[in-house]
Amino acid sequence: MRALIIQHDHASPTGAVGRRLVHHGFDVTEFLVVPQDSFDQPNVAVVFPSIEDFDLIVPLGAPWGAWDDACIGNWLTPEIEMIRDAVTSNKPVLGICFGGQLVARAMGGSVARGDHPEIGWTNIWSDDHELVSNGPWFQFHFDAWQVPPGAREIARNPVASQAFVINKTLALQFHPELEAASLMGWLAMGGTVKVIDDGQDPDVMMAQTVAEDPAAEVRTNALVDAFLKRVAGLM
Repeated sequence: MRALIIQHDHASPTGAVGRRLVHHGFDVTEFLVVPQDSFDQPNVAVVFPSIEDFDLIVPLGAPWGAWDDACIGNWLTPEIEMIRDAVTSNKPVLGICFGGQLVARAMGGSVARGDHPEIGWTNIWSDDHELVSNGPWFQFHFDAWQVPPGAREIARNPVASQAFVINKTLALQFHPELEAASLMGWLAMGGTVKVIDDGQDPDVMMAQTVAEDPAAEVRTNALVDAFLKRVAGLM
């Protein structure tokens, strides 16, 4: 089986999600959308791989808005169309943060700036703990989706919807792939200022993430396993 993991920026490794897919025998292709030298001018032209070559599509997070056509429309529009084609054709998709927002927008929901950012380790409220546990899960987002028609929301918290299922697709608002090495990159890329502006201490957040890494990987493994078996039908 082949998995396409779409990395929208250069500082978002696949982490525990990528490792778990490899563990299950997936041949993983990592596709970078915005190269590091284009980070400050991200509206690049992109030719995405054909979804027909893959059994699973995993769009990851991004530092840009899934609503921001003016900033990243050159590749945002074709990626939304690609995700819509995948979901409607029952190609399994695991959408993570920005990737989950793409699923929402592609399938007739909407994405907009939220009332409150979510940054850091957060518990959620799940209707299906065997698929998506209550966490804690790491969050780093300023936007929120409206669940699309025909989807089943399975998790939320007081700030935002956190997970929904549609066809063979699972959309997540949080980051199951996040680990300490990833957070270090995000903080170095401007995340430190965002954490401080949110009234938090980035050093404490980093130390907390180092301490949380082993338990977080166990949660992520369980989530990926349940998704592959119960939603995607690939196990």
